Amino acid sequence: MPDASGRNVVSGRAFGRSVHAGPSRPLGRVAEEIRGGRPLPEGVLRGIRVADFSRVLAGPYATMLLADFGADIIKVESPAGDDTRQWKPPVDASGEATYFGSVNRNKRSVALDLTTEAGLAEARRLAATADVVIENFRPGVMARFGLDYEDVRAENPGVVYCSITGFGDGAGATLPGYDLLVQAVGGLMSITGEPTGPAAKAGVALVDVITGQNAVAGILLALRERDRTGAGQRVDVNLMHGLLSALTNQAASTLATGRPPGRMGNQHPSIAPYAVFRAADRELVIAVGNDRQFRTLARLIGREALGDDPRFATNPARVAHRDELTAELEAALAARSAGEWSGILADGGVPAGLVHNVAEAIDYAGTLGLDAVVDLDGRRSIAAPISLSATPAAYRTAPPALDEHAGADWFPRKDSE
Repeated sequence: MPDASGRNVVSGRAFGRSVHAGPSRPLGRVAEEIRGGRPLPEGVLRGIRVADFSRVLAGPYATMLLADFGADIIKVESPAGDDTRQWKPPVDASGEATYFGSVNRNKRSVALDLTTEAGLAEARRLAATADVVIENFRPGVMARFGLDYEDVRAENPGVVYCSITGFGDGAGATLPGYDLLVQAVGGLMSITGEPTGPAAKAGVALVDVITGQNAVAGILLALRERDRTGAGQRVDVNLMHGLLSALTNQAASTLATGRPPGRMGNQHPSIAPYAVFRAADRELVIAVGNDRQFRTLARLIGREALGDDPRFATNPARVAHRDELTAELEAALAARSAGEWSGILADGGVPAGLVHNVAEAIDYAGTLGLDAVVDLDGRRSIAAPISLSATPAAYRTAPPALDEHAGADWFPRKDSE
């Protein structure tokens, strides 16, 4: 059901304990009945069944995106639950960890003890009947339970089996895949921070998020191939390779020159001015990408002569005289507040903006009409970052309680089932 913004939101928790009835019962039809006859939300991935053995961030982020677009996600947890259930404070309106809530909406939770015969049998049943299996254990763990790709494929040849690891399944198989560790050994921290300061990590587990996005892409590619051939396949993504790919121009520069880049704070190695600058009251970013924009910037701040100064007239010259340019710009910017400059520059066609905190950033997205926040039962999270015109994301259920859907089976693939 579209909300006031046109986004598909079904309020309330539709799939509660009242619909538990064992693995053979078509719970999707019961869920429809307790919704008052409303059909399950449509989505481009409706009918795709995902047995989700992942936990923490990369895997759950991937499966949440799949769920937002209609995939049926059964989240298989240990009896203790996903580790992030205990990562609190902070907590949301229901008292649940916001970390867990950020990546687990639109899913159902079952708790299975894989060390017991019954728990392992149910896990194997889910894997054998899923379109997609996703896991992020260390290599070898799923094999010990008879749940690795070869075991599952023997029963389910069409399965798309996605494994997320820290460093692949070769020489790095035993290394723990923690985001901070990968940021360090993967080179990101060496280029993050001030030139004379210590190495710094990104302010969020960025490598996990990138890897989750890579997992989504890999799964969709494999599903598209299955549409063509009927055969499933294994999808492998790892944090280390994902980070190296995301280093893009920095990695390309290193490969081309043999010289690794260093930390430059908020400066760009190849463009100027493209950094954070101090105005009268606070910081703002100015991101000039070409000489025309720089001449406009110089005019708008009352320093038009800078556009013809040989030190600054071209981008290579500005890069070479970066410190002098910064001094000139900040002397002019000190005359007004960052908010005033941001408006003046943006209106004049120069990319500029305030350095927002996270709350300000969310509010700013709202002023732009980006509709970036979804509210489910009072639990707010960031909406899917992908917008489809014909088959948009749908937000059906808040993140589940542990084992909230014990005994759950797959929803019907079609209304007629």
